[in-house]
Amino acid sequence: MRPIGERFPRNLRDGLAYPLTSDRRLLVAAIGGLSTYLLLVSSTFPQFTLQIVARDPADILYAVTALTREVYLSTGAIGLALVAGYAVLTGVAVTNAVAILGRARKTGASTLLGVVPGVLAAGCASCGAGVLGALGFVGAMAALPFDGNLLRLGGIVLLLVFVGRAGDPRTCAIDGMSA
Repeated sequence: MRPIGERFPRNLRDGLAYPLTSDRRLLVAAIGGLSTYLLLVSSTFPQFTLQIVARDPADILYAVTALTREVYLSTGAIGLALVAGYAVLTGVAVTNAVAILGRARKTGASTLLGVVPGVLAAGCASCGAGVLGALGFVGAMAALPFDGNLLRLGGIVLLLVFVGRAGDPRTCAIDGMSA
């Protein structure tokens, strides 16, 4: 029986590669990632997004482009890379969670409880500027170190831990042995 620390790098690699194993899984990961990116970027200035969508819903592409530029200008290339990386990892986590949920229906509620950390981690980065701004705490983001990039990095770490602990959803470990 190998300790969890020894299995983690392999589980992380397998979990990150799982969406690439079929076109359907890749589509789920892409939809999850794009949806997360749209949510994160549009929530940076929720009033602007609401005004654009209320005026003409077809202008959502303009809003996303303008807000992506705003994220870049306010947090730099590192902040934009963290938002994009978070969105990609959320797509991977959603794909893995869907597979685990499908297996949980067959195996019971204990497997379903293993998905909860990933779902909670998926909400972490989105609780940044958008939610704080929507609640009227715009100054709270200014108080965060590194323009909120530390919060985004924390969300990415949580997602990596979830994916690494879960590994490839097609396999399961019983007493340290893969089945």
